[in-house]
Amino acid sequence: MIAALGTLAFLATLWLLVVVGAAVLEESGAKIAAALKGEFGLQPRVRFAPVRIRARASSRKPMRAAARLRAAA
Repeated sequence: MIAALGTLAFLATLWLLVVVGAAVLEESGAKIAAALKGEFGLQPRVRFAPVRIRARASSRKPMRAAARLRAAA
């Protein structure tokens, strides 16, 4: 009886893998075929908005250590 249940579980798992594999191929089969042929598939056209780059304003002056603090280091 255990062998029959093990076989049933194995066949159910195998069936599930086939169904999932078929779904993946249905969804992206064209992309996979194009990649195997060495062609570029449909590439999404992404347009980026222009970005302004501002220079940082240095509002802080460099801090100098006092003589007693330098001696401690």
